[in-house]
Amino acid sequence: MIHRDSIILEHVITEKATEATSLANQYTFKVARTANRVSIKQAIEAQFGVEVANVRVANVKAKLKMDRKRRGTVNRRQAYKKAIIRLKEGSTIELA
Repeated sequence: MIHRDSIILEHVITEKATEATSLANQYTFKVARTANRVSIKQAIEAQFGVEVANVRVANVKAKLKMDRKRRGTVNRRQAYKKAIIRLKEGSTIELA
């Protein structure tokens, strides 16, 4: 069993995630690879004190990228699990 405090790793800040936050009340987080929907929902509700309506989860695969400083070498980005949380009406999360 994974502890509630170690489920949510960080908030994802991209153009698409920011637009979803403002339009659809959805927040995107990087979460632990072993977390499931139920544990993610419980962790969000406990940490931020909001009501979660829906949780969607996606495994983001590792990506190969060329290293511009060292020609000819290829680096691998880390794979992670992403959770998109939709909150119930009237609930918001204050992220600093």
